[in-house]
Amino acid sequence: MTGLTGAGLGVGVVGGGFMAQMHSRSARLAGARLVGLSSSTPERAAEAAQRLGFERGYGSLEELLADESIDVVHVCTPNALHAEQAAAVIASGRDVVCEKPLATTVADATALTEQAATASVTGTVPFVYRFHPLVREARERVARGETGRLLTVTASYLQDWLLTSEDDNWRVDADLGGASRAFADIGSHLVDLVEFVTGDRISRIATRTRTFVTDRAEHARVTNEDAAAAVVETASGAVGTLLVSQVAPGRKNRLHLEIAGSTESLAFDQEHPETLWLGRREGSVLLPRDEGQNSEAANRYSVAPSGHPQGYPEAFASFVADSYAAGRGASIDGLPTFEDGLRAAVVTDAVLRAAASDGWVDL
Repeated sequence: MTGLTGAGLGVGVVGGGFMAQMHSRSARLAGARLVGLSSSTPERAAEAAQRLGFERGYGSLEELLADESIDVVHVCTPNALHAEQAAAVIASGRDVVCEKPLATTVADATALTEQAATASVTGTVPFVYRFHPLVREARERVARGETGRLLTVTASYLQDWLLTSEDDNWRVDADLGGASRAFADIGSHLVDLVEFVTGDRISRIATRTRTFVTDRAEHARVTNEDAAAAVVETASGAVGTLLVSQVAPGRKNRLHLEIAGSTESLAFDQEHPETLWLGRREGSVLLPRDEGQNSEAANRYSVAPSGHPQGYPEAFASFVADSYAAGRGASIDGLPTFEDGLRAAVVTDAVLRAAASDGWVDL
């Protein structure tokens, strides 16, 4: 994150929940002006606007888009609303930051990607784990050939916030969250990280999905998955496993990636983002986030001196700052765009099709 890249920008946010909080905080750190927020009702919009520091609340997206002082809009609403709302922002000629999943279907994600390109607006999706400095360090090491030929990938994203029948959320409703839940919401992050770090795309996938808790406090007959497990092959010929779960006791937000190359392995754990494990036949080490030991690509996103921990909030702020810079014409390496959101939708669709067919699906 470099400089106040959002200085002078007027920001609007659609939605008033946790993700709206993260987006608005990051926009403020980038120097942007928090102009307006819309939510499901005028009352909720007014409350959220006051709580998050916006100048005003709007009763609808249409009212928000009528405010000419807003330059960029963040879409932070339930998944099923993303496609329609992001399309409206694009049609207004504004840049858009849309929460993931970009859309709940491949067709909608494709349409949004094409609409953004045609309108020449910047559309980004917050795959924010790309912005941990040591994720960039891992990517650089792979790109420089230090890991050698990619052999295997072991990756997981585990949470426990939907463990019991008393745990509930709008995401378990397929009409709001989509046909896929665990994989669309957090598996998309996992696949993005795997492909971003390795530079290698998943080419085939076989999966199992499970809904362990079908009846929750406010939702009965839940159909979207609590967990998904996959075996994958990559374009280069590597093999791997992916495990995604929102019912893993004790795991709050544990995104873990380990890749094994012919000369070196590396592992990153989002719950401990200040070190990168480098596995060697002899002399495995923990590499810290440290300007003197890290690459320029990693150091660009180090906003605190070594020994002063940084994590998810800083990664999120770096993503938003880079999104604003791209909207102003800067070329940003590794910025997740609508094309990456479309890729996530394609992989999620393949996960569901593979589970339904009990076989391999080619991507």
